[in-house]
Amino acid sequence: GEIVKVMAESGADFVELHTGRYANATRSKEADAEFEAITHAAKLAYKLGIGVNAGHGLNYRNIKRLTHIPEIVEYNIGHSIIARAVLVGLVEAVKEMKALLS
Repeated sequence: GEIVKVMAESGADFVELHTGRYANATRSKEADAEFEAITHAAKLAYKLGIGVNAGHGLNYRNIKRLTHIPEIVEYNIGHSIIARAVLVGLVEAVKEMKALLS
């Protein structure tokens, strides 16, 4: 929360929330706690007029839950998409991810 407030005071237009701990959580309790922290930071940033992006470690298995945070306007998930594209092609990999995000 404090970092988001500092970002607002500095005049930042956007903040990217680091989702690595959420993505790397090995227990559902950990993932739940990280999801709540991301949700809180996104809502605070939005309230302060800062756009919200999120990224780090996001993939086809863990992205769907974050779509329930409407304040997030962009996800940085390129690594996962390119890795999937090796198996199914880029068009299909993007199509699959877009389906998860909608």
